[in-house]
This record gives sequence, structure tokens and C-alpha cells, in this order.
Amino acid sequence: MTATPTRPDAGAPAGLAAPPAGVPAIQLAGLTKRYGAVTAVDGLSLTIAPGEVVALLGPNGAGKSTTIDMILGLSRPDVGTVAIYGRPPQDAIRNGAVGAMLQSNGLLPDLTVGETLALMASFYTRPRPVRQVMERAGIADLARKRVGSLSGGQQQRVRFAVALVADPSLIILDEPTTGLDAQARRAFWASMREETARGRTVLFATHYLDEADAYADRIVLLRSGRVVADGSAAQVKAVASGRTIRATLPGADAAALAALPGVDSVDIHGDTIVLTCRDSDAALRKLLAGTAARDIEVTAQNLEDAFLALTVGETP
Repeated sequence: MTATPTRPDAGAPAGLAAPPAGVPAIQLAGLTKRYGAVTAVDGLSLTIAPGEVVALLGPNGAGKSTTIDMILGLSRPDVGTVAIYGRPPQDAIRNGAVGAMLQSNGLLPDLTVGETLALMASFYTRPRPVRQVMERAGIADLARKRVGSLSGGQQQRVRFAVALVADPSLIILDEPTTGLDAQARRAFWASMREETARGRTVLFATHYLDEADAYADRIVLLRSGRVVADGSAAQVKAVASGRTIRATLPGADAAALAALPGVDSVDIHGDTIVLTCRDSDAALRKLLAGTAARDIEVTAQNLEDAFLALTVGETP
């Protein structure tokens, strides 16, 4: 960074004067980005309000990372505009309003973790204390270790600490838990809950659908560079309508089960049957009346079902 950030007014996004009421944290209008014959992002418009936690989902090649690069000013759109708190991305980033954790975010291998964060903190007039940031990221015990000696998962946590050091109002995360084991993933999201509880805005891209389901207020699903779903997890799941009936039924007749009213598909695994239904009530009545099925469970479709329903036919 080439400019020394200034401190925000109380309650304002980091480094920026308090924006007029109603100014979005992120405003994307008609973004299009092409690489030769490939359109990575196709007329994408999106508004994210301050304080929202938004998950950006989509299969490989859907445009998630390209969109994040344009939000951060790392790539210029061929068409369309980006604003962060009403300002160009470069202004917001220069002034410390944005912290980012990217897959390709380079770290200097010969610096220690403490030196890395102290260097980043030196770009800001009022950064968060380095020790506090290391504790939040779970790397306080690594302060004297050289970055090049760390595991991939440990380096991910250093990148998270770098994203926090400016005390930003907006945090952008691109596949933040890649390389982390299950315990480290849980610890990461516990830390993020504490950050979002302070009112920070978060946009994160992930291929872990359970993370989006558990931590996002809102899910934006991309396909071929376009938004194909935008809403709460419950609203997105509703796209994959219907329910699943699972039961124990020895000697089940697949053809007879497929003929039950409201049944779309049948899977049989030993004595277990799984019926995917558009009308589970009708199917269940006939199943109970005409068979000896037991141990019956009826469940709603999940986020993965909706993801597949909306991205079927997607080419990576």
C-alpha cells in the first residue's frame, strides 16, 4: 500500500467518514468480465448491506473468485461498476475498510509470523494490536516461527490474521478453510462469529456447503457468472422442493414403490428404501397402507440438493 490510512469517525467503517444512511457495504452493478472467449462473470448485480454475512457459492468456474477479485480492485470489469461503502475499491482498501483472505495471498517465507503482522500493522495509523489479532486467529504460539516453516493450515490462519489487522468493517474471504482440518475449521468459524457479532460485514466464498448453511445470513449462488439464487439458506433450499422418505422394507419392489403417488425416484440399499418425493404425504399414506415399512423417517431437502438442482449441467 502506498498511502497511510486515516482513522474513521466513531462508528464509521474503518478509514472512511461515516457514509450516508443506506449506503451498501458492497454494490455491484452489471459486472461483466471476459477472458478471451470465456465469460467468467456475466452482468452480475449484487447489493450487500452493512452487517450482513453472505456466502458466495457455485461450482468451479462459476465466477466466484473473479467476482471477489473485481470487488477488491485486483481485476477491472470489462463492463459494470464496483463500490465499497460508496467508494471505489482502491479507496476503501487504502483506508483500511477492507480485510481480505485470498487463496493466492502471498506471504513472505523468511519473516516470522509476528514480523509479518507487525509489518502489515505498520500500514495503518490505528491497527488492532498484533497480539490480539494472533490470539483471534489462533496463532499466538507461532509468533516466532518463520512463515515458510508453517503447514498449509497454519499459513491459512496467518492469512486470516492479516485480514483482521486493519480492524476492517468489511472482511472478504475466498475459500478460507481450505487446508484446515475439522477442528481448525470449527475454531475458525467460532472466531468469525465473534467478529461478526461486532457488526462487521462478511463476504465469503466456500465449497463447503455446511459452512454456508451454518454461518451465512444470506446465500448467493452463481452459475456461469450469473446469480441463480439469492436468499436465506431456507429460501435457497426451498428451490429443491419435496422431501425424502427413508424406511426399512425387506424385499422391497422398486417398480411398486416408483408407482406410489408423489414419488420421483427410488433407491434401495439392502433392506433400506429411499424415496425422493414431490408429495411425501401422499406417498407416505400409500406406503403405510400397502407395505410393512418400518423405521420411517421423512426429511426435507438440504442445501446440497438445492445446489445441485440449480447448477445441474454446469461445466467446470
